[in-house]
Amino acid sequence: QVQLVESGGGLVQAGGSLRLSCAASERTFSSYAMGWFRQAPGKEREFVAVIRWSGGSTYYADSVKGRFTISRDNAQNTVYLQMNSLKPEDTAVYYCAGAHLVWGIIATMSRDTSYGYWGQGNQVTVSS
Repeated sequence: QVQLVESGGGLVQAGGSLRLSCAASERTFSSYAMGWFRQAPGKEREFVAVIRWSGGSTYYADSVKGRFTISRDNAQNTVYLQMNSLKPEDTAVYYCAGAHLVWGIIATMSRDTSYGYWGQGNQVTVSS
């Protein structure tokens, strides 16, 4: 069973940048689509971004498009989320997740119940 371990969260001022990392325990990681989700206090978990197993395709939530970049290094079994121009409303616990997805069906790719493997969560706090 794939285990996902996240790192890289923290406190940053508005306009700053952070990079989250998510390391997988198994080489089978390279066959999974990998997504990032976030959950702010009192809110439901929401989709942020997803990347295809090959790394060749990505999809983003409108709220982060143009500011966040998802990438992966299959040789290192790691997926990244580069977050630039951070805003206070980006404050949340961020989770990485893995799944075998049919690529191209947005409703599936952006739904948290489509993912079977989850990291422990990592707090990102953006101060104004």
